[in-house]
Amino acid sequence: MSEEPRVSAGRPTMRDVASAAGVSIKTVSRVVNGETTVSPVLAGKVQDAIDRLRYRPDIGASTLRRSDRRTETIALLLEDVGNPFSAALHRAVEDEARARGVQVLTASLDEDPHRERELIRTFTMRRVDGLIIAPVSTDQGTLHSELQTDVPMVFVDRPGHGVPADSVLATNVTGASEAVRHLVAHGHRAIAYLGDYTRIPTARLRHEGYLAALGEAGIPADPRLIVHDLHTDTAAESMVMSLLRRPQPPTALFTSQNLVTIGAVRALRRLQLHREIALIGFDDFPMADLLEPAVTVVAQDPAMMGRIAAQALFRRIDGDTGAPEEFWIPTTFVRRGSGELPPSPPSPRATTAL
Repeated sequence: MSEEPRVSAGRPTMRDVASAAGVSIKTVSRVVNGETTVSPVLAGKVQDAIDRLRYRPDIGASTLRRSDRRTETIALLLEDVGNPFSAALHRAVEDEARARGVQVLTASLDEDPHRERELIRTFTMRRVDGLIIAPVSTDQGTLHSELQTDVPMVFVDRPGHGVPADSVLATNVTGASEAVRHLVAHGHRAIAYLGDYTRIPTARLRHEGYLAALGEAGIPADPRLIVHDLHTDTAAESMVMSLLRRPQPPTALFTSQNLVTIGAVRALRRLQLHREIALIGFDDFPMADLLEPAVTVVAQDPAMMGRIAAQALFRRIDGDTGAPEEFWIPTTFVRRGSGELPPSPPSPRATTAL
């Protein structure tokens, strides 16, 4: 039975691996760094020693030795990584990064400017090679103490301000206008708008598209049918219940993000109005096509947004110093049934259901 290799106290070192394999530290270093100048026999001995000792390289130390000082990591900061939109975007960034041997460190901002500042500081201290961020604060120029000028940044989903950087954005105004025009074309005039926080740029742009489409149709915007600052499905459900119990309820709903749409669907089903009140949501969501009726949506392409954002960031990391660019990812209007319902007289169920 072979004798267990002797190691120094604590975490195994490269010196321990060299001793166990009977080679020089330089040979171990070459194997660990993936160099091909080591003979297969010696490389096998080193790998065997690594496995037996459970040695793990010190990434921080190896980064300091690299001539380019790269850590082969990037940071991705999104509003909520649990949201289906964010999850799809994250996966696309991860796929692009993995193809380059780069790891993605991800965190949720929770619409909190203080958390945005804290996370940017944390990731830059870890010397990530670049940042992709869906910005929360109104002016990223105020984050100069956290941002390092040599760390490339790309804004995704929302435009940034105060920092010259590439942006990857959806055609929010166009998509929202298309949805409302579709409802108008099906005979609706009382179209409610249910939006996210007004401080979020995408929410403001989708509201702008809603108003533009009403204006094109000669329909005055009714302030009683415009509701902002709905950030959760619960808040949206409660508001839709309230809207539809009014003496003159809307005949159609335009919901400006996927959680708001989910809340609206629940309210419509509770009131048994899901076949009477038209609904179009901005952002697709899982199983929207399996409901009855299936939900008509303005679908973004978060996977494309993630790919383009990652590609733009890696170009900057590789040395591209050109002027910042804007990349516009078109939305797609998906007709499924809920957005094609015609106006119908208010149902007494709307005022009597629990």
